[in-house]
Amino acid sequence: MADPNEMSVAGFMVPVHRSLTEPILLGGAPRSVAILLGTLAAAVSLGLRLWLVGLVLWAVGHAAAVWAAKRDPAFVDVVRRHLRIPTHLGI
Repeated sequence: MADPNEMSVAGFMVPVHRSLTEPILLGGAPRSVAILLGTLAAAVSLGLRLWLVGLVLWAVGHAAAVWAAKRDPAFVDVVRRHLRIPTHLGI
C-alpha cells in the first residue's frame, strides 16, 4: 500500500483548518438556537417580568439543544429540511 503523500500531485494539496469543518456552537448548542433561546428567555424575563419562567425556559431549552447537538451537530438543518419537504410515501 502506497503512502498517500507519495500519491499526491504537487500543488493540489491544501491544508484545511479544523475550524472550517466544525459546526459553530455557543455553549455547546448551535449558535442560531442559542441566540433564539436567549432572546426568547430575555423577552419573557424582562418583558413579562416572569424571571423564573424565563430562566427555566432558557435552561431547559439550552440543555435540550446541547443534547441534540451532541447526537448530531447539524440537527437544525435536518429539522429545517424535514419541515420544508413533505413526507415521502405518506409515512
